[in-house]
Amino acid sequence: MKPRFFRALATSVVIAAATATTATAAECIAPANPGGGWDFTCRQIGKIMYDIGAVDKPIQVTNMAGAGGGLAYNHVVAERNTDADLIIAASSATSTRLAQNAYAGMTADQVRFVGAIGADPGVIVVANDSPYQSLGDLVEAIKAEPGSVAFAGGSAVGGFDHLKPLMILQRAGFTDIKKVKYIGVDGGADAITQTVGGFTQAMTGDMSEVVGFLKAGEVRVIAVLTEERIPGFDDIPTAKEQGFDVVAVNWRGLYIPKGVSDDVFNTWADKLQQVADSDDWKAAMEANGLAPFTKVGGDFQSYVDDLVVEINTLSKEIGVIQ
Repeated sequence: MKPRFFRALATSVVIAAATATTATAAECIAPANPGGGWDFTCRQIGKIMYDIGAVDKPIQVTNMAGAGGGLAYNHVVAERNTDADLIIAASSATSTRLAQNAYAGMTADQVRFVGAIGADPGVIVVANDSPYQSLGDLVEAIKAEPGSVAFAGGSAVGGFDHLKPLMILQRAGFTDIKKVKYIGVDGGADAITQTVGGFTQAMTGDMSEVVGFLKAGEVRVIAVLTEERIPGFDDIPTAKEQGFDVVAVNWRGLYIPKGVSDDVFNTWADKLQQVADSDDWKAAMEANGLAPFTKVGGDFQSYVDDLVVEINTLSKEIGVIQ
């Protein structure tokens, strides 16, 4: 009787996972330390899913920092490939690392990208007492003496945070990018700490990672990497209006294990769409400097596939990879 009972129990769990509300407590892995962008994605989206009734139990958040997201990616692919109750925070940094073969040979098609519902504008940040008052000041200092400025970012070397200042410098006519100092740490909070503490002269990251530090008066954002200024942060100039034609936004979304069914994939896509449509998420975006960016299901999977190809090409052009 026991074997039948356990088979029946397992079957009921699989069926429940594919229904409109998750019957068992789901888990969201944030591939970085608490306080960074991936942590924000898990906690905000998970909370809102529960608050609006998309799931019937609070989503548990697990922080799994390491290798610029690679530790969590490997964990999902190798050990959780069929876990229907698992979602993982992802961003442009994820697609960048995959495009550059930075996850030890792992590829983007080993998971399923379920959706993104916000774009986190890229930012260049300095400590509040920094002598650099504008992006132009910072760029000129690097051009005059490349070793005088070090950037800290929440992605590994060659990751999306690393690419942002390199693209700016490329537009400024600076081509010797190997001389640009960059320190990759696990998450935006750690990168801010490096800059506020004076260990680096600037931080390259995303708006949601710096809002708390900005409101506390610890940092200044000298450029936001969007087409237009961000509502609610209208005093921060764009890189474009300072003469550097760079737009770099970091989408905020989720991936799930590759081995789950299409029904599970579509169910999570539906839950994410419910969050995107909610007033709670609109308020969260405004409070954290996010711009609307909604792509879910197959549309988002296609977007990521194309993005990986584009980033691979860009990385070769600026010399990050061969």
